[in-house]
Amino acid sequence: MAKAGLKRWLLVPGLVLVLGIAALAAWWWTIHWAPDRARYPVQGLWLDAGNGAVEWRTIKATGPGGHGADFVYLTASTGADKRDDAFAAGFDAARAAGLQVGAVHVYDLCAPADVQASNFVTTVARDKRMLPAAIAIGLDPKRCPEPPGEASIDSELTTFLNEVERHLGRPVVLMPSPAAERRYHLAARIDRNVWVTGDFRAPDTVNRPWVLWTATHRLHIPGVAGPVRWVVVQP
Repeated sequence: MAKAGLKRWLLVPGLVLVLGIAALAAWWWTIHWAPDRARYPVQGLWLDAGNGAVEWRTIKATGPGGHGADFVYLTASTGADKRDDAFAAGFDAARAAGLQVGAVHVYDLCAPADVQASNFVTTVARDKRMLPAAIAIGLDPKRCPEPPGEASIDSELTTFLNEVERHLGRPVVLMPSPAAERRYHLAARIDRNVWVTGDFRAPDTVNRPWVLWTATHRLHIPGVAGPVRWVVVQP
């Protein structure tokens, strides 16, 4: 074997090792990254039954950079007939641990708005101490293979928002996914505060200031097994 060929052959293990270390460092950064507290002082997370058991006092006490969560949003209901099994117990336990708590409804574009509103209001009691409820709106081909047009969305969402906000006594926050916002331009057409989603950087799909941002859905924190959706408040 020529010297040049031997040298290249000997370099291969070292290159593999370097690439492996770089990949490991990138993975570690990904699961530990959260926005800077100096820029976003108020931070929290969004959980549902899929996150499993939660140690509420732990997530209140510690988190990214040694700072615990200030608040938690919990999925309460989805569509017309699904309720999150962990919502009621989680709501009480999170509040007892000193966290501010809010509720999320996952909106189904293909389900009747009035039935969805009924599902939400029978799951979430009116509570002045609760954070503004959030309505997550995404394009889910399994649940809604043929999404409606803008006119239908406007009519149905108006019905849903009227019923839910009358029950809660305050406006909700809209959380359109980037895909739903590109298709329906909800943030531009519906006058509500907006919650945006985008790993590691806030998306530019909305043309108005946002109030909440899901900055990562990969963060690992003490008190929850597996990754969580970490959320910050616009100062």
